[in-house]
Amino acid sequence: MTKTDKPDPNSQPKIALSDQIADLLIKLVMTGGVTAGGAGAFWSLFKESDIPKAIASGVIGLGISLGASFLKPIHKGTQDRLAKAGESANKALDHGLAKVSGVEEQYFRCQAWACRRQKSEGVIQHDGIFMPLLEEIYVPLELDANSLPSGWRQFTDQFLKKSPYDQERGRKIWDLLGKTKREVTFRQIVVLAWGGYGKTTLLKHIAHTYGMNQQGKYGVPRRVPFLLVLRKHRDRLAQEQPPTLPELIKNHHIPDLPDSDKLANLPDDWVQQKLNQGEAVVMLDGFDEVASGQRSAVARWINNQVRHYSQSVFIVTSRPKAYTEQEPADRLELSTRLWVQDFNEAQRRDFVEHWYLCQERYARGGDTTPDVEHDAQAAAEELLTQIEARQELKDLAKNPLLLNMIVTFHRRFPGVKLPKRRVELYREICTLQLRDRPGARQLETCLINCEAQLILQRLALSMMEAHEERLDCTALLDRLSTYLVQQREKVQPQDFLTQVVQISEVLVEREPGEFEFAHLSLQEYLAATQIADDKQEALLYEHLQNDWWKQRFCSMPLRSIQLS
Repeated sequence: MTKTDKPDPNSQPKIALSDQIADLLIKLVMTGGVTAGGAGAFWSLFKESDIPKAIASGVIGLGISLGASFLKPIHKGTQDRLAKAGESANKALDHGLAKVSGVEEQYFRCQAWACRRQKSEGVIQHDGIFMPLLEEIYVPLELDANSLPSGWRQFTDQFLKKSPYDQERGRKIWDLLGKTKREVTFRQIVVLAWGGYGKTTLLKHIAHTYGMNQQGKYGVPRRVPFLLVLRKHRDRLAQEQPPTLPELIKNHHIPDLPDSDKLANLPDDWVQQKLNQGEAVVMLDGFDEVASGQRSAVARWINNQVRHYSQSVFIVTSRPKAYTEQEPADRLELSTRLWVQDFNEAQRRDFVEHWYLCQERYARGGDTTPDVEHDAQAAAEELLTQIEARQELKDLAKNPLLLNMIVTFHRRFPGVKLPKRRVELYREICTLQLRDRPGARQLETCLINCEAQLILQRLALSMMEAHEERLDCTALLDRLSTYLVQQREKVQPQDFLTQVVQISEVLVEREPGEFEFAHLSLQEYLAATQIADDKQEALLYEHLQNDWWKQRFCSMPLRSIQLS
């Protein structure tokens, strides 16, 4: 071969090299990207070649994992092939991202659907009473930040201080959630309140808002909500080797959601990634509903998850005693404590008006016409007037659950003044608090299996006879011991008292070591019921001239108690 016939030493290798690159890129695209080994081979190909550094730099800048499918052809002979490969890779990538995005959005919807209805556990659903959607009647809760660590008071007072009720109050929990990126303290929240104050409803509202992508109106970025009811998982979490949080969510929470069959294509590591990246809000409802013997183990588990996934947000709800009276060695400690406050007059009005509008609209086929609005407003005003006129009703209506019972009762008996029906109302409250609600929540309690109301009736009557509204712990336990023996109950007096206070809340500890009924009118009802049950009307005649008895029983219809 002559010198002139000798090929250019750079021409042939370049062609071969381009073909090699093209083949390698196509294989990478077809197999879903660059693996560790593929990346090494790809880099060796560049390192051993004489590709201009500018081109190599451009390729690296595009990113080997994704840029391979978009490399400009180095040789014209491979240009068409690479262009087609790039188009195919782009379509495949778009399809893959759309697939993940689509199933992720489906999860949001499934979690939201699980929280749509405002259903209070243990409350009987009466004929003619419709179950509203949560967001139709949700009233933002007042949260007291007094328990926040020192040093945060000035900061939190700017948006958590007491103020007249208006639409801005609904942003209080969202103000916290909106600051979690830079304020680590607000990534760990415990919401404390007694039963019926809306702790579960608050978590449902948060999950539903995120699920329906409505958090933007509060100026909060979207996160993935995981709402876990602890009583459903307490046995799993208390075992020697409990599941991790991603395992619990993936294997137990997600399959339990409505329409969960549509979530089969969620990537295996999707939950783990969301937790690690701080894109999750983990809500653990009902720490108090974990059996006392399991709380230490569950507290350890929660603490471990909070530490492990410190970028994500954790919100736990509990009744106060279960949270504050933990064993020191395994105490559940979250950095931000918030207390739910009583419903005030404006909150009561908001709830009653929205509730009645829903009932009237549903009853008339779903249309909100002027006559529907008029009748709903008239019924709401009539009930609110009654509540504001009687202190015992105002005291009951501070609790959202009991307000729900009052408005339901008012709807069932239209035109009847609530005081005339106080017996039926209190009967439903006692049944709800002592039996139905603890049973529906599967609580570990003696209240369901013993005659708790009969024992409390005897206690109430003895206190009425002694002109007592409050008892110290020693005297109270002595009387409970007597009544439990009379009823042939095997439960210990202290256990009975603890569960009545912590679960039913019919009795409350107003001062350390001093107990009374949640409201004097409730004590009067239970005492009157005991009189009627024992046919002791003569006892009333003995005290007919006693002003203390007269003012308490003049409005209590014993006949309706007895006939019931």
